[in-house]
Amino acid sequence: MSPTVAGIVFIASLVVALAIVHRPLGDYMYRVYTGTRHLAVERVIYRVIGVRPDSGQRWTVYARSVLAFSAVSILFLYAFQRLQDKLFLSLGFGPVPDHIAWNTAVSFVTNTNWQAYSGESTMGHLVQMAGLAVQNFVSAAVGMAVAIALVRGFARKATDDLGNFWVDLVRGSIRILLPLAFVGALVLVAGGLIQNFADPHTVATLAGGNQTITGGPVASQEIIKEMGNNGGGFYNANSAHPFENATSWTNWVEIFAILMLPFSLPRTFGRMVGDKRQGYAIVAIMGVLALASVSVLTWLELSHNGTVPQAIGAAMEGKEARFGVANSGTFAAATTLTSTGAVNSFHDSYTALGGMITMFNMMLGEVAPGGVGSGLYGMLVLAVITVFVAGLMVGRTPEYLGKKIGSREIKLASLYFLTTPALVLIGTALAMASPEQRASMLNGGAHGLSEVLYAFTSASNNNGSAFAGLTVNTPWYDTALGLCMAFGRFLPMVFVLGLAGSLARQSPIPASAGTLPTHRPQFVGMVVGVTIILVGLTFLPALALGPLAEGIH
Repeated sequence: MSPTVAGIVFIASLVVALAIVHRPLGDYMYRVYTGTRHLAVERVIYRVIGVRPDSGQRWTVYARSVLAFSAVSILFLYAFQRLQDKLFLSLGFGPVPDHIAWNTAVSFVTNTNWQAYSGESTMGHLVQMAGLAVQNFVSAAVGMAVAIALVRGFARKATDDLGNFWVDLVRGSIRILLPLAFVGALVLVAGGLIQNFADPHTVATLAGGNQTITGGPVASQEIIKEMGNNGGGFYNANSAHPFENATSWTNWVEIFAILMLPFSLPRTFGRMVGDKRQGYAIVAIMGVLALASVSVLTWLELSHNGTVPQAIGAAMEGKEARFGVANSGTFAAATTLTSTGAVNSFHDSYTALGGMITMFNMMLGEVAPGGVGSGLYGMLVLAVITVFVAGLMVGRTPEYLGKKIGSREIKLASLYFLTTPALVLIGTALAMASPEQRASMLNGGAHGLSEVLYAFTSASNNNGSAFAGLTVNTPWYDTALGLCMAFGRFLPMVFVLGLAGSLARQSPIPASAGTLPTHRPQFVGMVVGVTIILVGLTFLPALALGPLAEGIH
């Protein structure tokens, strides 16, 4: 079988598998978030934290709960790292430096999982398991909770009740993420990933090299980060390391884990709003953008001009021979289209235009299918903007799912969309304006700009992947990127919850002859077009100075 055919089969099998799980998993999540019964373990958690699970919350209270939980999590994780040497299972490591501890705490609480350090040489087992891995679960559950709150805003009428954040958080963790991660970890162990507690002096020498790595509980952490769309990894090489991604088969499993929940949540959305066709339309938009990204990225890496790439049939620099171009390109597209950030190849070594696609995926807002929860609410915001634009074109008051999109709603949607571009462009400009920060670039010229642009794009969109050529383990970059992660996560969430509250207070408007059908292919095409045009208009100047300039050089 040729590499091209193998790549097509790899992608096609993923599409089939995602289509198979879309309905049962989406329906299961619908039952989780709409059920009225609480599990015994959940009732214990509610008593411990002092929550009345059957009481609803206004959007302001829901938002305060999200922010309070996240703020406490950041403080706890920061202290955990700073006190590491006082704890057991520290493996002899000292306290994590303050700027790295800040960056890492914000990173994992915001579901970014950007790592400015080498995991196996900085963090002990306890911090990785009880600190970082726990945030892999709860940060993903927070994103799902906010998405469900927005869906309730569309589904409910004349009410201030968006549900209870604490119930949504606990149910998402206990009933969805934990069971899936448990099963996934068993699958990866069967595929060859290690799961142990190695002594820090016990090492394994990688085949063909002299690098030595300490052992650790890799398999469970790997599936946790993939399932919850979290980047990071026990080893600095991430999913390119054979301990974290052993074979092409485990590579397929990890990509499937990355995409499974985000592609199933639209089904949950359709069930909750009482119209499954709306869910099919949202997942179709995600699918069109995702397939376009995978196809273009793989083609660019397979057909790149140059003596060596043409001689070997592809641009193999920075890619694992175990996976090849097609499987690496699919992983790169999946990880940047979601908020995962895990990598099985080094994006800094991609062709100029191939690397641009990974950046463009994040610049879309990671909505195809996006992070767990964040992808769904990001796509719904884009659908609101599309409906508003369509309403302007025909001179009608825009409506979506029976709710008017007035000045308040479009302002909130616009603020949501503008937040991350502002963070990306301002952060990149500040870094490029400082000679000291430019010194962190491995490359000069257009590629150096791409390294900086990628870093701020990844941080602001809570992705977590990196071009890797940029040295970000400095106080300035750790602080700046940490701020981008925090503002890029929580400001959009506040705007989304404000939008949800505004929609929930409305009474539904009956559909009329002038209502735009939002379940047909026409609407799918409109949202795809609006998404690409808005991102293109926002980021084209920066891309023209970076990857585009390098690609046409």
